[in-house]
Amino acid sequence: MYAVIETGGKQHRVIEGELIRVEKIEAETGSIIDFDRVLMVGEGEAVKVGTPVVEGAKVSAQVVQHGRGSKVSILKFKRRKHHMKRQGHRQWFTEIKITGINS
Repeated sequence: MYAVIETGGKQHRVIEGELIRVEKIEAETGSIIDFDRVLMVGEGEAVKVGTPVVEGAKVSAQVVQHGRGSKVSILKFKRRKHHMKRQGHRQWFTEIKITGINS
């Protein structure tokens, strides 16, 4: 069974037992969190699509770790103007393990 959840302004297709990285969630490592914004849930022919969310559906996950992603380099350059600006960014993430999908 799989589900499509929305968190951090993004949609993720998840299955039970999967490890995924989502935008940082304020939760302690090892704690259980529930996602109520389930957009789609099902398996094979039995698929429920929400309008916009599936009523009564819930996805449970355990927080594995917090961290920062790899560095993204930003370069702003204006030719013939003697102008160049370098900047970097590392986005925070939360790694979670999907423990249950309830439809």
